[in-house]
Amino acid sequence: RRPRLRAPPSRRRQAKSAPRASSAVAAAALLALGMLGKPAQAACDTGLAERMHAKLHPQRELDHGLTACRNWRGIPRGMIVVLPMPRRASLPGVVDFDVDVLLIQEATNGNTERAVIVSNLYKRYALREDRVRIEDIRIDTTHYPLAPKTRAFGVRVFYRDSTNERPLASETLSLYVPRGETLAKVLDEQELSRDSGEWQSNCTGRFDTLRSNLSLGDGTSHGLRDIVIETTVSHSRATVQDGECITQTGAPSFRHETLQFDGERYQPTGVPENPHGR
Repeated sequence: RRPRLRAPPSRRRQAKSAPRASSAVAAAALLALGMLGKPAQAACDTGLAERMHAKLHPQRELDHGLTACRNWRGIPRGMIVVLPMPRRASLPGVVDFDVDVLLIQEATNGNTERAVIVSNLYKRYALREDRVRIEDIRIDTTHYPLAPKTRAFGVRVFYRDSTNERPLASETLSLYVPRGETLAKVLDEQELSRDSGEWQSNCTGRFDTLRSNLSLGDGTSHGLRDIVIETTVSHSRATVQDGECITQTGAPSFRHETLQFDGERYQPTGVPENPHGR
């Protein structure tokens, strides 16, 4: 996996004689932002994803590098598979993906050829790559008990733009709930992490960091528990002072937001401060 970008230090002094070189070091550190510390996840090495793709979408190309598979304890012998399929480019530099998310029950003997699709959700134009590329797709099997008999699983998408002047790394989370033969997407790409920046070659620049924690609240709406999002946002600036490249970080800001289920998906209860839309 590619390394993850780290936020710049709160205050860094560089040699007076080389502000440009120190700027390059800061740029390299920020460009590593977003992927370090991400736990390894097993690839789809049993051939299950390819079999499901051949069965459901034989005429479509499959992006094997973004395909994800993971066991899920929500049902006996459960397996989640994510099939991202690129569409023919409509605009230069833009790639849209149709995505099929599958909940599969494997055979008792482990024979993937006898695996049964329990439910799925196929969505056209589900994801897009442009200047910001999709670095990875991972399945989140954290226990999300949205109701006594309703357990969700997550799909995390990692985005990255490694351009020198305006790098960015972002992580989003979507939640899915099985409903018969269909998977319901009840949370749509909630951003949990973002690191971004913009600077000039002489060291001058700004850096922004967003971190969000998701938890389940005590309240319920339309039968599902509320989701609480607690977010920390910090900003820093790099400037040349007396020939030195100095980075200073301001005081972080915090916000608390409750998402309520409207019968179809979770919606914010109000307009959040400092929105960071993609």
